[in-house]
Amino acid sequence: MRGHRRFGPPRRDGSERGSGDAALPHHGWEASTAFEDSRFCSACHQFQVGEFALNGKLLENTYEEWKASRYAREGKSCQSCHMPDRRHLWRGVHDESMMKSAVAISTAAPVNTGDSVEASLSIRNTGTGHYFPTYVTPKVIAEIYQATGDGMMLPDTLQVHVIARLVELDLSREIADTRLAPDEEAVLRYRKPVHRRAALLVYRVRVEPDAFYQGFFESSLASGQPVRGKPMIRTALEHSKRSRFTIFEEQRPLRRASPAK
Repeated sequence: MRGHRRFGPPRRDGSERGSGDAALPHHGWEASTAFEDSRFCSACHQFQVGEFALNGKLLENTYEEWKASRYAREGKSCQSCHMPDRRHLWRGVHDESMMKSAVAISTAAPVNTGDSVEASLSIRNTGTGHYFPTYVTPKVIAEIYQATGDGMMLPDTLQVHVIARLVELDLSREIADTRLAPDEEAVLRYRKPVHRRAALLVYRVRVEPDAFYQGFFESSLASGQPVRGKPMIRTALEHSKRSRFTIFEEQRPLRRASPAK
């Protein structure tokens, strides 16, 4: 609403019927195609050239990431994924089903070479029109580890690959950027000695939507400095921890290598 004028997208049939219609609440609305355009989203989801950047990259660059992708060329707007069928869902990194549909995950069966086991886990950004993930707040963690028959992780068998844009908590520098551009793939190649109790090899992909916030809250509470609102920070910390979820898990039997003849 601007100056008591109400705006909205055109009707589904493309018509602008409704503007100035006294039979509708508030005399209808003024139709604008801007609501269906990704540029509408860029006002809040895109920093401008010259604004805050780390390592030569804007801290928020989602619209430009989309603009450079095939999704823009194919006419797939931000709204088509985050507001499907015009629903006000705005699902993103906190939504498990959204994250599952964002990537294609595949695994290679374990190969036992005798002293060690080798395997791989691949993640391809097949369903996201921007970097996966786009912001500095989340982390996606791919991991492979050996486990007992009941699924208990065995010590010193875990190998991980983090997909994220990692920055210092004070935003002073970028530590690493392993995010996946649209259609890009990351592969975790596993190689570890075979644990004597190993029965399974477990492949897993976890999402921590609020990883940066969690680190910030923990740092604030551990600083030893007077912090206003400590109870609220503790509540926010627990909330950030509870937001984690797993989008992929697979267990494969770990067979012992055949003895040499």
